[in-house]
Amino acid sequence: MQRFFSKFLSIGVVCLLLFLIDLYVFQAIRVVSQNLAPFAQQLLYIGYWAVFTLTAGTFALFSFTRRRPAGTMQTYLVSSLFIFFASKLVMVAFLMLDDVLRIGKLALNSAGMAPAFDTARSKLLSQLGLLLAAVPFTAFIWGMVKGAYEYRVKRLTLHFPNLPQAFDGYKMLQISDLHTGSFPSSEPLKEAVRLINSQQADLVFFTGDLVNNQAVEVQQHMSTLQQIRAKDGVFSVLGNHDYGDYVSWPSAEAKQRNLLTLIESHGKMGWDILINENRMIAKGGQHIAILGVENWGNRAGFPKYGRLDKAYAGVEEAPFKVLLSHDPSHWDGEVITRYPDIDLMLSGHTHGMQFGVNLFGWKWSPVQYMYKQWAGLYKKGRQHLYVNTGLGFLGYPGRVGFLPEITVFELKRA
Repeated sequence: MQRFFSKFLSIGVVCLLLFLIDLYVFQAIRVVSQNLAPFAQQLLYIGYWAVFTLTAGTFALFSFTRRRPAGTMQTYLVSSLFIFFASKLVMVAFLMLDDVLRIGKLALNSAGMAPAFDTARSKLLSQLGLLLAAVPFTAFIWGMVKGAYEYRVKRLTLHFPNLPQAFDGYKMLQISDLHTGSFPSSEPLKEAVRLINSQQADLVFFTGDLVNNQAVEVQQHMSTLQQIRAKDGVFSVLGNHDYGDYVSWPSAEAKQRNLLTLIESHGKMGWDILINENRMIAKGGQHIAILGVENWGNRAGFPKYGRLDKAYAGVEEAPFKVLLSHDPSHWDGEVITRYPDIDLMLSGHTHGMQFGVNLFGWKWSPVQYMYKQWAGLYKKGRQHLYVNTGLGFLGYPGRVGFLPEITVFELKRA
């Protein structure tokens, strides 16, 4: 009973905070709508407070509901309500600026300044706040409607002095973070597979997070994903979401069965999953090594399942090595300090946070404050790391700035 009361109190505090924010923003709504007809004003006000009621009610309902993976409708509902709330925070900034100016005017009026300043709320600042609040609102809505499936092929040419001559011009393709549980149908993935196959890559790599939580999520998409083709094979590794660590299981055995089923799914799709192991790729009498490890995170809260020592065993003399490791923090955490002869590491995991600015070679996303390497190509000495921002999505069912990515690497001998 005490636990229930504590939870009820916490939910009440959050709902009260939401109400106060909405009440604050409502002042701007009243200012900019003062010239509307009374009926139009009433409709606007009713709509505004209906969104608040839906937001508070949804938060309360989900807080009391037993934790389980969210369905498609739940995900879109929560994301839409969050977009409304985030846009209101832009308005709050302008209202606070307006209040600072009003307090200054009141102080000047109290000091006897003449003529007296008008201390009413500024219609201009309210209008400007609403206008700028529409920018993230529009961007996030576009990200859900269009950005989530706006697949982009990114091409990079990488030069290595130790690349065997037979592999000069060799083409490798990377995809990552499919999160198939977020796709309501396979139609978008069919377009992605078409784009992948049209690149005619020698190798295709998948660098983890096939599902959100459970192996069953990929079942309806397997017939589509098994159509991915590469001349020398498709190789994959596990990501942090593939272990089922973020849901409650009835037993440890059920969780283990889920992981084994997921691993079997890779094989059924024709993907060679590397679980702390390696493969040699031969061409023209020469060879390169492909290493793959389980998820290895260098941040607090992420288990270190990966065993790079096991994956490395047997390829010490390989002239060129590519490592598939889902989490880019593995690079600083172990790769560049203990394995200086790994030439290229391919990762995913960050998604570019599915939101940011990525224009004219300049990129920004909130995820950069959590991960040192979070999108694109990084170098240290002779070693390279590439972080793919992912093909799918998780949580927010959209993408803004960092669109779903298919990366094609052409290897060149320097």
